[in-house]
Amino acid sequence: MTLKDPHGNLLATSSQEAADAVDTALWRMMSFYDVPIADFERASEADPYWSLPHTMHAGFLLSLTEPSLVAEASRHLERATALAGGAPAREQLHLQATRCVHDGRWHEACALWDEWLLHHPRDALALQWAHLWDFYRGDAVNLRGRPARALPAWSETDPLFAHVLALHAFGLEENNLQSQAEEAGRRALALEPRSPWAIHAVAHVMEMQGRCEEGAAWLRQHQGAWANGNGYACHLWWHLALFRLEALDEPGVLRLVDAHLSGDALQVTLNRVDAAAMLWRLHLLGVPVVARAQTLAAQWDLADASAGYYAFNDVHALLVLLMAEDTTRAEHWVARCAAHAMAADEAVRSNHVMAREVGAPLMRALMAQQRGEADAAAQALYAVRAKAQRFGGSHAQRDLIDQTLLAAAANGTESRAIGQAVLNERRMAKPVSPLTRHWAARLHVGVD
Repeated sequence: MTLKDPHGNLLATSSQEAADAVDTALWRMMSFYDVPIADFERASEADPYWSLPHTMHAGFLLSLTEPSLVAEASRHLERATALAGGAPAREQLHLQATRCVHDGRWHEACALWDEWLLHHPRDALALQWAHLWDFYRGDAVNLRGRPARALPAWSETDPLFAHVLALHAFGLEENNLQSQAEEAGRRALALEPRSPWAIHAVAHVMEMQGRCEEGAAWLRQHQGAWANGNGYACHLWWHLALFRLEALDEPGVLRLVDAHLSGDALQVTLNRVDAAAMLWRLHLLGVPVVARAQTLAAQWDLADASAGYYAFNDVHALLVLLMAEDTTRAEHWVARCAAHAMAADEAVRSNHVMAREVGAPLMRALMAQQRGEADAAAQALYAVRAKAQRFGGSHAQRDLIDQTLLAAAANGTESRAIGQAVLNERRMAKPVSPLTRHWAARLHVGVD
């Protein structure tokens, strides 16, 4: 008996139990409700000869951007390869693309998914994974374009439609199409209230437009849908803290950090990146965060083997070491990241380009700032900010670079013009907030 998934894609299993488990796993990956590992295992128990659960297991592990999980992902890819003989084209395609991800060839993986989606736009797995690695690669064009190309082939009655629409909403936001992004995000939530990615997309719109009080209220309004049992909760707490930071509510931000961006809440590096980013913003404002940073550094895998895996994460690890006042380890980390990412045999990896063009220059600027070379840091940060998208993250996340530049310019003697120019950009983009007023005062610039 030939089975198909609910979206019409052929499956290489005759076990309905295995097919149902894989479908549940896909829903979990798109909605972030609990981890899908038990679903992969259940699918493999129901059909030990089906390769797709192993491919999906590997892809899920790799999507966490954790160097320590690569070995386990490798084992699942080996098992998937052994079982894939005679598998349909879709499952062969996902296996090939996941191998590319495993090898660091993220651009190639997304190209494979894109080619497949041209002919099979209702493959939600391809849409989800391509979207994630578009985000990690900083490919804003495809964050918007890929879901847009697929959506007309979907029906609102499909249980995953709202999640695909939420991908589109986020892509619109990252392309500065804010009103369209908000409309798509709200529409996705009307169809599926438990869609944290849609909640997230609208929160990004409100952040970009300076609607901080409204943004905080938005997240509180939907808190029941994301705060418990959802893998995206940590990041949405980060967004709530970001809104409070814009209002210069430093005690409120620290309460959120201590309650939701520390300790057991930080299960993976993606969570630790959020914690580091928020602590760094507080650090720039002069809030004492040394003890918290030292605790965070102790939770982070900073072994040499982990350096140079993904430049975006590597930069945030450096921030933690700098806040923890561990300059020796920071210098060693920078050197190891450069050595791993720039090695000749790494040239095929997408991270090689990210590190060369953005990660390494950004790290050098941060080290200059640490040494008290404020003007040199400001100039280096200004040079890198225009291409910072190339190492992934969102506009909101990469605003950390501008915040750091403003602090460096305020501390320097020859870079005030750079700081004022960046501040002018900020004032033209959204209403003047208490945080903007803070940097204006530090730079001796009027904003009224």
